[in-house]
Amino acid sequence: MIPESMETTAAASTVTENPELLPTTSPLIIGGGIAGLMAAVHLAERGLTPLVLEADPDRPGGRLKGGPTVEIEHNGQPWRFPGEHGVHGIWSPYHNFQAALARHNLRPVFVPAREETWIFGRGRTIRKAAIGSAIRHSLLPAPFHYLHLFLRPRFLNILTLRDLASMFRVFGGLMSAMSIDPIAEQKSLRGLSLADFTAGWSPTLASFFAGLVRSALAAHPTEVPASGFIAFLRFYTLLRRDAWAFSYLPGSGGECVSEPLATLVRRLGGEVRLGARVERLEVGRLEGWKVGGAEGEESRLKSGFLDSEPGWEVTVQTDGQTSIIKAARVILAVDAPAAKKLLQGSPATAEAAAGLRFPSGVPTAIIRLWFKVKPKAIAEAGIYSGDFVMDNFFWLDRLQTVYAEWSRTTGGSAIEMHIYGPPELLAQPDASLLARVLIDTYRVFPELRGNLLHSRLLRNEASHTLFSVGEPGEHLGIETPWPNLFACGDWVYHPAPALYLERATTTGVAAANAVLSSLGLEPWPLLPHPQPEWLAGKMERSLRGLRARMLRRKKSSTH
Repeated sequence: MIPESMETTAAASTVTENPELLPTTSPLIIGGGIAGLMAAVHLAERGLTPLVLEADPDRPGGRLKGGPTVEIEHNGQPWRFPGEHGVHGIWSPYHNFQAALARHNLRPVFVPAREETWIFGRGRTIRKAAIGSAIRHSLLPAPFHYLHLFLRPRFLNILTLRDLASMFRVFGGLMSAMSIDPIAEQKSLRGLSLADFTAGWSPTLASFFAGLVRSALAAHPTEVPASGFIAFLRFYTLLRRDAWAFSYLPGSGGECVSEPLATLVRRLGGEVRLGARVERLEVGRLEGWKVGGAEGEESRLKSGFLDSEPGWEVTVQTDGQTSIIKAARVILAVDAPAAKKLLQGSPATAEAAAGLRFPSGVPTAIIRLWFKVKPKAIAEAGIYSGDFVMDNFFWLDRLQTVYAEWSRTTGGSAIEMHIYGPPELLAQPDASLLARVLIDTYRVFPELRGNLLHSRLLRNEASHTLFSVGEPGEHLGIETPWPNLFACGDWVYHPAPALYLERATTTGVAAANAVLSSLGLEPWPLLPHPQPEWLAGKMERSLRGLRARMLRRKKSSTH
């Protein structure tokens, strides 16, 4: 759920007199993104009837939801393409996400990634190198699998002598990333950014790693927290070769995942209420609270409460009407900026929320271009670095079903590209940004020049999590400072190493488990995430031990 920036004035809304009282068997979930929907599914599977409030009036799903349909005419025939917030990768370590979908036969047939190309540009010089297969299929064990890239002549052709000379600094940086686990240790590394981490690296290699990270953390190197970068590097590639293996959704995220999940919630007895924007949280009391379920179940559930136990009064705005919902237990499943606004703006939570740290959200721009012809042979996806405007690319006609059908029929092609900043670039008007993207696209694919069929630019709000880690006590976790209020999302603290869709799922299940445990019901097991490969694990333990000894010596020398 992503609240809009504009607030409806009190004069334009009508306040309903009687609050809606939810049974204790109906936890309230604020936010209908993947975290909220996963929490709702796992609660409903244990016999509860969760109510999910989603601010978007049209679709659930958060950043995975669908968007307006794009209609174009090609060769005299109309074509309709689903809109979405951008292409999503489903990585091999996303165990809980895939298991939850598979359990209810909702897992679509993913499109496996075959290759990713690094495209480096500097003026008229354009160089391309296949990198994805070299990383995930390397014969060298982690963390040395990156060295397989140096067996690719095209990769070496991008590098200069200065790049080769800085390899020791690069290797030292990667080893330092193995010596610390920001999530498990709750180390914020405050004040350090990706730019600091790669200081002293050659510009080309720094650009290469920045390109990898921008495709995940969606921000400029000076804005990416070092803790987030290291967490990304460890989970997605550094400790295991197969962690780099991933697949794509065969269609938009809404039609493939989020909408089927919302349908499942309803089928299991829950409710997903669209267009319901939460404005305020207040502490309520449970006197006279309604309890659902059969008589035996009612007694068992009610025995877990004291009359003085706090519940929550939630102010909701729907279709210009302001209403109150009373709920015994609430799960907050919104993005970080929305959570900060709600918690710091509600008197009941403002004081404690002021001392919490909320990761920032970043805006993005998604550009889709349709062409009458196909480009010369190239990987289905990849990253840009150097002096390009865009940060990555995906050939949709090779990844998504409707685009593949259109391409087979017409011979056309379609590419999606993402722009993650800097802010002054995203501030440019749509026409200017599109013009710059087209110029850069023709630099890389000159065979497409003069064959543009249609273009589309979509701007996403600043809700994409710029992941970082807070120090103990300052990072909102599953258990919040407020009784019977739980949190989940891809930014919420949990000791699991997962990020993004997998983190949203993991914390969603964990929040559901917190509610289930408070009601005396059986929680769901969480699948463990992959451990490092043998050599990487051994090196990690040695490096962390060395770091601990150095810290002890430093501490003793100061006393």
